[in-house]
Amino acid sequence: MDVVIVESPAKAKTINKYLGKNFEVIASFGHVRDLPAKDGSVDPTDDFKMLWEVDGKAGKRLSDIAALVKDADRIVLATDPDREGEAISWHVLEVLRAKKVLKDKPVDRVVFNAITKDAILEAMKHPRRIDESLVEAYLARRALDYLVGFNLSPVLWRKLPGARSAGRVQSVALRLVCDRELEIEKFKAREYWSLVAHLRNQADAPFIARLVGADGRKITRLDIGEGAEAEAFKQALDKASFTVKSVEAKPAKRHPYAPFTTSTLQQEASRKLGMAPEITMRVAQRLYEGVDTGGETVGLITYMRTDGVDVALEAVSAARAVIGKEFGDKYVPGVPRKYLVRAKNAQEAHEAIRPTDMSRLPKNVARFLQPDQARLYELIWTRMIASQMESAVLERTTVEIEALAGARTLDLRATGQVVRFDGFLKLYQEGKDDEEDEESGRLPTLSQGEALKKDKIDATQHFTEPPPRYTEATLVKRMEELGIGRPSTYASTLAVLRERDYVKIEKKRLVPEDKGRLVTAFLESFFGRYVQYDFTAALEEQLDRVSNSELNWKQVLRDFWAEFSVAIDGTKELRTTQVLDSLNDLLGPHIFPAKEDGSNPRACPSCGSGQLSLKLGKFGAFIGCSNYPECKYTRTLSDRGESAAKGVEGERPGLKVLGEDPATGQEITLRDGRFGAYVQEGEYDKPKRSSLAANMKPEDVTLEMALALLSLPREVAKHPESGEPILAGIGRYGAYVQHKKTYANLAKDENVLDIGANRAIDLIITKEAGGGRFGGGGEIRAVGNHPQGGAIALKAGRFGPYLAWGKVNATLPKGTDITSLTLEQAAAIVDAKAAGAPSDGRLLGEHPDGGPIAARAGRFGPYVSWNKVNATLPKSMTLESVTIEEATRLIEDKIASGGGKPSKKPAAKNTAAKKPAAKKALAKKTPTKTVGKKAPAKVEIEDSDETPFEGGAPAKKPAAKK
Repeated sequence: MDVVIVESPAKAKTINKYLGKNFEVIASFGHVRDLPAKDGSVDPTDDFKMLWEVDGKAGKRLSDIAALVKDADRIVLATDPDREGEAISWHVLEVLRAKKVLKDKPVDRVVFNAITKDAILEAMKHPRRIDESLVEAYLARRALDYLVGFNLSPVLWRKLPGARSAGRVQSVALRLVCDRELEIEKFKAREYWSLVAHLRNQADAPFIARLVGADGRKITRLDIGEGAEAEAFKQALDKASFTVKSVEAKPAKRHPYAPFTTSTLQQEASRKLGMAPEITMRVAQRLYEGVDTGGETVGLITYMRTDGVDVALEAVSAARAVIGKEFGDKYVPGVPRKYLVRAKNAQEAHEAIRPTDMSRLPKNVARFLQPDQARLYELIWTRMIASQMESAVLERTTVEIEALAGARTLDLRATGQVVRFDGFLKLYQEGKDDEEDEESGRLPTLSQGEALKKDKIDATQHFTEPPPRYTEATLVKRMEELGIGRPSTYASTLAVLRERDYVKIEKKRLVPEDKGRLVTAFLESFFGRYVQYDFTAALEEQLDRVSNSELNWKQVLRDFWAEFSVAIDGTKELRTTQVLDSLNDLLGPHIFPAKEDGSNPRACPSCGSGQLSLKLGKFGAFIGCSNYPECKYTRTLSDRGESAAKGVEGERPGLKVLGEDPATGQEITLRDGRFGAYVQEGEYDKPKRSSLAANMKPEDVTLEMALALLSLPREVAKHPESGEPILAGIGRYGAYVQHKKTYANLAKDENVLDIGANRAIDLIITKEAGGGRFGGGGEIRAVGNHPQGGAIALKAGRFGPYLAWGKVNATLPKGTDITSLTLEQAAAIVDAKAAGAPSDGRLLGEHPDGGPIAARAGRFGPYVSWNKVNATLPKSMTLESVTIEEATRLIEDKIASGGGKPSKKPAAKNTAAKKPAAKKALAKKTPTKTVGKKAPAKVEIEDSDETPFEGGAPAKKPAAKK
């Protein structure tokens, strides 16, 4: 038996169908070892010796692999065909050697660019050894990421409170976003005017022409800068006679775009499909690894991490055949097209991203795919087919017009464009991020010397605009142009910037947060060389040369560490005043914007004599007065408007005055705390405080809301039986209602400030029927018999009321009034549950192994569930946006980590028994405690290449509220 080791279970499942009974395919679930987050994992003093640690999740998987290998005749390493795939094979092989299960067994490495039967069987015929150069390039990259992250991040923590991490590629990408924001802030709009004449030819056909010259001089876009000048031109044109001076028609061609690379796929998916790069790569991974297309599991696209644009000859021939069949022979060019990559430092190791079978049309496979898969496959197929289609033939016409106004001669120009043959445009046109050029339409027939009629003259005022903020697509494009990062790092780099709260996305644009701008300014001041675009690109080029066996990887590390260690040592004696002075200089235009009246933007609005400056406090950076402690004015960095001029008295940043309590006269403030935002009354030793409810945003909090929060808990109603008050308040676990010692949590969309008496009574009665705050199982009332037989009962559960029918338990939809619930409504709810639909979320689709996958709103955040496996969603996903592909990947990762074990058979759809199921006692499990030393804090090391198998981020334990 031959054991084939891949990195993904989906890939293993597909390949297993192509190989015979003599093969056993098993997945490593991505990387199995990593550098432990502790000092000495990479030791520069011992020639960069690297200490590896088996990942906690990978231990059992490696044992399973070792057990198979022990009885195997041959080991085949079939991980992805790139540097990361080579590294995974190397790691697995090193672990198997350490376990001493290899002995003298042959070990082969095979690679394939597509997961199809032909590609797999052909790869098996051409095995090779592990490519040491690719492994060394991986080791060099991993060591660099560790050295930068492990040494630079602690400097940020000490010198710049609030900063979370720095990374070799991450920090340079962040600088791009921050530099663009600085350009926008420094931008000064410039006024200019355009003059357009609305004309008609002798046949009375309308068209427009623009002023391009006057009295022998050319007039460009910004030349007319004042309204008076524009008005003078308008008056002259109003009196002028217009004649066609010349007509020139030139043929032109538009050629199709190259097939997708990783970068261009991410850009176009963002433009056309609205997919973030991270999601694009997850969906593409699933298309690559294999999809069941009606009885056959096959990879639909070639490998999706590549910067090459070349395509195999057989694929080109297949594309040309499809073009002829679907669009006609006139759309097939005489010679097949060949493309060359233009990206800086591109490594054309793989084909472009394309369908594995060109004849597999999107309309024919859509029914086998999830919606996001179908859309992305269609985009990839369309781009590949269009890349081999005939060019579009255009005719561009330019008409020069002379306007005579007395002694003045004014020149106008009209342009038009006509598509004579659509060519590839029949199928595909690339999207644009920032539309600037106007596509001119068809012009009427005009002849030289023809007199023209004037309808009107428009003089329009314009102002130049600042450069646009980056979208995720344009940032990826810019990184590729500069040679920063590689195909496998783009998506993960952008995700890290969002997760660290260094950037936020507004209207699809990346906006740097104050925290991100501070980090960038700090790095530019004290580690400027390492956030330079050219330096980062040059280092990427060196790593590429290592993979080509042109450079020694240890020498690259030695050269880097020699200078980087000096820079790190230079910050040990760095004083806070030096840090602040540098940040003040670099961020001055941002944190102290110029005032319209020309006064000093750094003058303290409170005392008038002090100078505002950046300060560093326990909770991060803030703006304070130089006359402290006499003047206690502070404000946050982001507060630069009118509210900043009013002043805030306090000794900490993150404080906003909302007003005064009319009853007590005490100041009411909104503050940033360790566990989130809260409101406070006065400045006592133990002032009255209240956390915000989960559905409240700090920027929306008003004085009235703050006073209402501070008045909690408040009486909502009287209990119908005891007559005791039912209170509403906010506690450690969120908003709640309370009667004596019974507590019931409010739903996330319920407002603790306006919850009504009926809803509060329903919640309390439900809880009391279940036996207290965390009780459950008590029957509230019998609803009736289901039309198919069996009683439906309304019961009180741990997380709220639910309906029980046979073996079906269905949570009631939010807002359901349990007192007026009818039998028909109850039957509909349990029927939907029996069909697999979640009552607290949405049904996403079927798992590849069978059974529904649902997205649900959980007590500690949204999650996805399949069978008995639940996986929490990372911050980058929401209940509404998560796709079936992402959910499947999260569930697979949860199973791999030992966090969930599916039943032997896939979850079948719930069906109700004719008789109710007997009640079963639930056995309580006592959690095991681990005794020992406290684990060291994990250092965040960024910019490692994205693993071929990528799961969701682990859920974080919710922070307790004040």
